[in-house]
Amino acid sequence: MVRINNVTELIIAGLFQDPEVQRACFVVFLPVYLATVVGNGLIVLTVRVSKSLRTPMYFFLSHLSLVEISYSSTIVPKFITDLLVKVKTISLKGCLAQIFFSHFLGVTEIFLLVVMAYDRYVAICKPLHYTNIMSHRLCHALVASSWLGGFFHSIIQILITIQLPFCGPNVIDHYFCDLHPLFKLACTDTSVEGVVVLANSGLISVLSFLLLVSSYVVILLSLRNHSAEGRRKALSTCASHLTVVTLFFGPAIFLYMRPTSTFTEDKLVAVFYTVVTPMLNPIIYTLRNAEMKVAMRRLWGKKENSGMEQKWESD
Repeated sequence: MVRINNVTELIIAGLFQDPEVQRACFVVFLPVYLATVVGNGLIVLTVRVSKSLRTPMYFFLSHLSLVEISYSSTIVPKFITDLLVKVKTISLKGCLAQIFFSHFLGVTEIFLLVVMAYDRYVAICKPLHYTNIMSHRLCHALVASSWLGGFFHSIIQILITIQLPFCGPNVIDHYFCDLHPLFKLACTDTSVEGVVVLANSGLISVLSFLLLVSSYVVILLSLRNHSAEGRRKALSTCASHLTVVTLFFGPAIFLYMRPTSTFTEDKLVAVFYTVVTPMLNPIIYTLRNAEMKVAMRRLWGKKENSGMEQKWESD
């Protein structure tokens, strides 16, 4: 059934209404976005050209950084440019596109974090079989599955949303397009759609988070059989990953595992996971990672060949 929409353009309420506060936010968030792109881009480049980082862990990390750049670029450039204009608008099609890509990339990141936890589980709990298990083929299959999983999740969200009629009002109570605030503008009851979104977004977050926590409990228990030096190295790697997991899943579960009627206070939480967290990830992974810091120093010192080579031997 075709829905006829009277609304073709949406007005974005934004984060704050005070022009002075908006300009201050622009001054703060523009450098944060640039740092996100540069920091994550440097990780991608370093992993691609550094001989010392040809392992599954860094292969997954490079894809995570690529997702962070893409996810942040889906939301933040529009957000920070809107801070300089009085009336913030976006077409309905543009809004749907932003929802598609933000959910596609967000869920892809969730699956990549699960994959990275599995990689650490195999490396720590089954070290003698690590090379055989985490083969070239499996690593690429896991990454491809993560991207495909995010794509199919987002397609479901969009198929739900495009069937809704929008006939006014057209003011979206947020600083970017997302499902909950858009549902509030629909000229029909969206309680069923809200339940489907809850199942599709919230349960993915919760189940993935529980799987991640369980995997790290197993890892921590297995460390009792390792040497002190082995425990220190494993804990250092796991601490970085657990920090990123907490920063990502905390806001996601907070936003999506609640009824849509309590949405109005969520803007500042959304700023954290759309603007701040993507910038923090490269800092977290490099500050505690000696191999990455050494590789970056070599990259900047031009001590390595910049040509991309095979990540590891083909099966």
